Amino acid sequence: MFTEKKYRVKSKEYGDLIKGSNDPGQIRKFQDSKDSFSSLADNEEWLANNFDKMVQVPAEEHPGHITLVAEEERVLRCLGAAVIMQWNTLPAKLQRELFDTAGSMGDLLDTAALRGQIARFLHKHKDDE
Repeated sequence: MFTEKKYRVKSKEYGDLIKGSNDPGQIRKFQDSKDSFSSLADNEEWLANNFDKMVQVPAEEHPGHITLVAEEERVLRCLGAAVIMQWNTLPAKLQRELFDTAGSMGDLLDTAALRGQIARFLHKHKDDE
């Protein structure tokens, strides 16, 4: 799994590639990759700096054996997909609240990993229509 430091290194590598290129198309691709890795590094840094501010669920209050019936699981998937489809139109404050809530849904020990996955997913799909 990438860390903030690794993302920053990759961003710098693409910055160096930009300096050595004369092809505008290639420069644009390198710049997009540089910006993407920089953004991912910023996300990882934010997650690390704000971990203590996130809602934590004590392990004894989070039973691991809860199983949703198929209908409930389907409804949750549809609601989640609808939120993602409208993500770019949501106010930033609501986006943050949804992100914080979603990121606290897993096991306490996996919260940081889950939040990282969600951040990368949202970043990857931020311009999808």
